[in-house]
Amino acid sequence: MDILEKSYDLLSKYPLCDHCLGRQFASLGYNMENNVRGAVLKTTLTMQANESTTAEKNIEGIKCLKILATNGFSATAQQTLEHLKKRISKQPDKCHLCEGKFELVNNLIEKTQTSLQDYEFTTFLVGIELPTAVEEREDEFKAAQNIQYGESIRHEFGRVLGKALAKAAGKEAEYLKPDIVVIINPFEEKIRLQINPLFVGGRYRKLVRTIPQSEWLCSCRGKGCVKCSGTGKLYPESVEAYTSKPVLEAAKGEESFFHASGREDIDARMLGTGRPFIVEISKPKLRSVDLKQIEAAINAGAVDKVEVSELNFASKDDVRHLKRGESAQKEYRLLAEFEKDLADENLRLIEQKLSGTLIRQQTPLRVVHRRADIVRERYIYKLEVKKVTLKRALLLIRCQGGLYVKELVSGDEGRTVPNVSALLDNPAKTLKLDVLNVIME
Repeated sequence: MDILEKSYDLLSKYPLCDHCLGRQFASLGYNMENNVRGAVLKTTLTMQANESTTAEKNIEGIKCLKILATNGFSATAQQTLEHLKKRISKQPDKCHLCEGKFELVNNLIEKTQTSLQDYEFTTFLVGIELPTAVEEREDEFKAAQNIQYGESIRHEFGRVLGKALAKAAGKEAEYLKPDIVVIINPFEEKIRLQINPLFVGGRYRKLVRTIPQSEWLCSCRGKGCVKCSGTGKLYPESVEAYTSKPVLEAAKGEESFFHASGREDIDARMLGTGRPFIVEISKPKLRSVDLKQIEAAINAGAVDKVEVSELNFASKDDVRHLKRGESAQKEYRLLAEFEKDLADENLRLIEQKLSGTLIRQQTPLRVVHRRADIVRERYIYKLEVKKVTLKRALLLIRCQGGLYVKELVSGDEGRTVPNVSALLDNPAKTLKLDVLNVIME
């Protein structure tokens, strides 16, 4: 059965619009939309039928024209029948497959543009939602009619609406990382927007020992109680709050999420070039935010506490890279205090025994209540010791990320092996800790 015979066979059984007839032959003919393909098939069939009405097969020709005028919704076939003074049966109300919804493309695009008017975006992607009954009906149709060259109705709606929106909005379709995904249900005429996040990255320095990296919600879960003085937070300040709020306000988003390559203790400073971080903004209305202005706002609002630099636009992939970088090399400066006086040979012993050494650490007692109680292995690349007083020393440590350096000094009741206290048989504790560098690839 050739293409024209197949088209006539389909139309004799089902009412099909130009889109839905042409879609059954979508892989035949390059750079042609299905509605054009369907219209060409119907026009050719009309011409053939019209020709046969002047020959012996007059009855078959009239029958074909009537099918094209009714099930094919063909105005040309209808006008041909009128010219031949033949009566036309009543036309079906709608296409068997799309129910005439391809006629709503312009209305759907207008609705979509209204939905998008509050959002700034450069790229988009159209997604299609269809009732289960529609897809099942198409599957049954394809199986019963042995369709070999067809395209799915979902795919055609996505392509047609995507092209129409790109033209109307003057924006580009992007399949991998669009700013906005427009989800359209043509049958229910509903539009739903998926606003993809905005990511702003940089590095932060924490200059004080009194604020945490992340916001700590009180046990009242942010509702406010006596314990938190009604604030809902255990600490009124945090690196997250200082950095996220200006980005959130500039982008006019709904919520912010803070990501960083590891974290320092609340009583540790983050110095040097700073720790890499990314602020994620959900449902931003603005994307072309002024990063220099945001950087200035953060630094002005957190003077002598938190300082950011190198702000840049980031992506979800950068967040994944950031998380993988939690085990990147770190450099620390630690002031330790010992119970007994230190001798010069003690300092040399620490350097010799701990430089180039693999440390085994069971989750520290101070954090085991919120982290899995497991044994981790972390490598120390280099450790230098400088005596400050008889009982105090400064340790400069370059190690694999994830090493608990306070416990490297104290031993944490034998949970960290080897450790400074055990090596010298001289109990020690950390007085001050600074992170000097986070070395990311």
